[in-house]
Amino acid sequence: MHLEEGVIPQGYGRYVRNKVNIIIAGIAALGILAVVSLSVGPVNFSPVDVLKTLFGGHVSQKMDLVVFSIRLPQVLAAVVAGAALASAAAVMQSVLRNPLASPFTLGISHAAAFGAAFSVMVLGAGFMRSSASDAVTIVKPGLATFVAFFFSMMATGAVVIVAHIKRGSPESMVLAGVALGSLCSAGTMFLQYFADDTQLASMVFWTFGDLSRASWRELAILASVTASCILLFILNTWNLNAIDSGEDTAWSLGVNVKVVRIVAMSVASLVTAVTISFVGVIGFVGLVSPHMVRRIIGDDNRFLIPASCVAGSLLLLAADTIARTMLRPQVLPVAILTSFVGAPVFLYLLVKGYKR
Repeated sequence: MHLEEGVIPQGYGRYVRNKVNIIIAGIAALGILAVVSLSVGPVNFSPVDVLKTLFGGHVSQKMDLVVFSIRLPQVLAAVVAGAALASAAAVMQSVLRNPLASPFTLGISHAAAFGAAFSVMVLGAGFMRSSASDAVTIVKPGLATFVAFFFSMMATGAVVIVAHIKRGSPESMVLAGVALGSLCSAGTMFLQYFADDTQLASMVFWTFGDLSRASWRELAILASVTASCILLFILNTWNLNAIDSGEDTAWSLGVNVKVVRIVAMSVASLVTAVTISFVGVIGFVGLVSPHMVRRIIGDDNRFLIPASCVAGSLLLLAADTIARTMLRPQVLPVAILTSFVGAPVFLYLLVKGYKR
């Protein structure tokens, strides 16, 4: 093949188009699922009526209230949180060169959850109620996010140190994550032990991980931070690809591996901390989504990160939709279903092995 014959450019163009088409198809599927999710619940609506309501048509006052005040914030929270967790996991897997890395498996989610709980119960970043639908209301999102980010960065630092000492062994990182997760869970239980009945019930409901508590104000903050972090990830896909090829290769290409790794892990921890501060701990979305995407798109971060965002949104929105409908009128916390799906995948990766 020669460049003057146009074979390589044509092949590369086809390579890019195929991956872009897959991402576009995923976005289309996400739009369809969003309409379905808005239509079902304790009270079902026609998808046509939902579309009319979304585009300004008035069907009924009840539908306006349910769609705009209850279901639409929850659907958008699923889309944003799924994209946040999946993109963070994809970046962690690249910079650590560890296919088992994710905010949940490395203990970062538990550290952020402990930080958020500490800010609410000790520092007054929120107030608690005894209802499951609105167990904890964050009145100082900046404080809650900062404390959650602080503890998640401590966990991130510990994981990076272990990776350096053990030369990046995937098993050692996961074991370090298990230890950190246990430590942070013990800290959360310590806070719960000294809480009163209302605080205890609120914190238990909050740690389930539930998208129904996301208000428009919280959604705006979460979406802004997530969009900024994902944009930063996408702007650094070349550096991430270089690191994914090996540290020696990255250094030879002029990439400062240490700086990129610290910045990427910090940004991934930030988006994880913000997500957990508002919706609680939702496990395995970050682990499962990039692995699903890699089987279809490959390891090129230019396409892997956007596709992982779409896959994470699809997975979390599908889980949330099922959680709202399978035991009607009861609504299950979405984290229960994501754990049911994610845990077998995690075991499969450990037993059957993994490929990078």
